[in-house]
Amino acid sequence: MNIKVLIIAAFSFLYGFFELYMGMRQRNKRSVIKTGDRLSIWILIISISLGYWLSFIIGATKIGRIYHWDTLFLIGSILTIIGLTIRVSAIMTLKQQFTYTVTKIEDHELIENGLYKRIRHPGYLGQLIIFLGISTALSNWLSIILMIVPVFIGYIYRISVEEKFMIKQMGQKYQDYRKRTKRLVPLIF
Repeated sequence: MNIKVLIIAAFSFLYGFFELYMGMRQRNKRSVIKTGDRLSIWILIISISLGYWLSFIIGATKIGRIYHWDTLFLIGSILTIIGLTIRVSAIMTLKQQFTYTVTKIEDHELIENGLYKRIRHPGYLGQLIIFLGISTALSNWLSIILMIVPVFIGYIYRISVEEKFMIKQMGQKYQDYRKRTKRLVPLIF
């Protein structure tokens, strides 16, 4: 197996452990007032797992291979670092408000500073860029498609669940925030 595929797989596992650690760390910080997850966390986990599995399976073959390993490995690595920076920044901006499930916590506030000033889901944007970077680094156009399609579908579902919940919990304040911001990409989407 190619050393670059091993590096990408190792990073993917380390990133997975980072997310698990963050999930365990935030679990007991605040008491949950109300949950509205509607299984979106499981749909997201399944879509991410499916994306990884499909992407790495095809990435290990020559089917769809783009023979510019060094260039695409570098581009993928840069995208991954950018995505991780966005993800960590979003988590740090939310601080105690950060949760992995769609929940209302004690003393819940609408955060509108940092990246949240322009987009409603910068943490998800960061993760999408990370997954794009990982699949790009595999230097296989099919790996990119097979990673991004299921992951994007999972996040679109998650965002719809989360936004409906936030509207129920915060009413007009969240509606006004939605009018001023985009979901994932400033000024576009």
